[in-house]
Amino acid sequence: MTALRPERESAAGGPVDPLTDPLPDVLAGGHSSPWFRAEQPPQQVQGHDLSAPQPPPADPYAQLPADAYAAPPQGDAYAGHSPYEGGPGWTASPEPYPAPEAAEEPYSPVPEAPRDDETMALRAADPARTDEERDETPPATTAAGAEGGRAARRKAAKRNARPGGRRGTGRRRAGAPAPEASGTPGGGGEPPERPRTRVEARRAERARKPSAATVASRAVGELFITIGVLMLLFVTYQLWWTNVRAQQQADGAAHNLQQDWEQGKRKPGAFQAGQGFAILHIPKLDVVVPVASGIDKQRVLDRGMAGHYAEGALKTALPSAKEGNFAVAGHRNTHGEPFRYINRLTPGDPIVVETQDTYYVYEMASILPQTPPSNTAVIDPVPAGSGFTEPGRYLTLTTCTPEFTSTYRMIVWGKMVEERPRSKGKPDALVD
Repeated sequence: MTALRPERESAAGGPVDPLTDPLPDVLAGGHSSPWFRAEQPPQQVQGHDLSAPQPPPADPYAQLPADAYAAPPQGDAYAGHSPYEGGPGWTASPEPYPAPEAAEEPYSPVPEAPRDDETMALRAADPARTDEERDETPPATTAAGAEGGRAARRKAAKRNARPGGRRGTGRRRAGAPAPEASGTPGGGGEPPERPRTRVEARRAERARKPSAATVASRAVGELFITIGVLMLLFVTYQLWWTNVRAQQQADGAAHNLQQDWEQGKRKPGAFQAGQGFAILHIPKLDVVVPVASGIDKQRVLDRGMAGHYAEGALKTALPSAKEGNFAVAGHRNTHGEPFRYINRLTPGDPIVVETQDTYYVYEMASILPQTPPSNTAVIDPVPAGSGFTEPGRYLTLTTCTPEFTSTYRMIVWGKMVEERPRSKGKPDALVD
């Protein structure tokens, strides 16, 4: 049990006034506990009797006038406002309160200053930074500041500077956080790739190798491309190169034939297969093509020349015969295509057959646009379908139709109108 302390004395040696003592001792009799009611004489404080009954406190609002609540004093924060409903001075308003006027300027909140995570002190906002600049703050910097302030940012910068660990091997301790991605402080872009294990390297190598289906599809595609290129080359050969080559051969054959005529080597009579003996002129189509004996495809027609039906059951007369049908065949497409445009001939157009001694002039009479290849009556001495009814000296030109096919034959007929010796010069059809 705590011992009672003796009464304190002042510095002068006398007793201390309990009203002036900053530390009054309640155990010395100054307390008000009901268990310690020592009989003490009434005390006086500076002429006041503490034991005498005290008057009640004065009412601070007793001196205010009766209408103090009717109107607030001037300068009051609530000046101009109506008193509360039912209070002194309140009167019912005949009209509702007017709506407050809109503010002239929009409300602009004060930008919140960034918080210092180390000191937790307030920081003044930077007025120079706009909302757009604050929005453009790198997220990695904000995240680093939110996690630990400057110390955390420094640690993150050191960790990003060496993402591979202390030895730079690319490995990290178990449980250690992964290196920051690009955009963090100290980061220079994508983090370095972790070295692959042998299993991962083998898997990546197998993934890079194409599958069997991929190889097969590539082979099929390359095959189709090769076939397409070959077909294109073949079409080019057929439509262009054969014409060039056949035209060269036909021109050479016509030139040689004319030289032989000048030297008197060729005489009218029987000719060997493939041997040239005449030159066919179609002035309207600008066609000049040598005529060879026979209709052999390899030796005559594919070399750009016209072939005379001179063999077997299809044998026809020569131009020098007094009666008969001089029938000639030629390509309409490819290999020089001398008869390509014979469908443009009209009745009366001249066709000239030149030989060593004579010019035979024919006039186009009629045309049969299409007939089967088996219709050999078109080259008879009196050709069927030509309109001729009696023997005479006729000319028949045959070719394939439609173009680029050999399904049918097109027939053009002519009738001889002039036989002119070479000594008299060229006929008018060739001069004009």
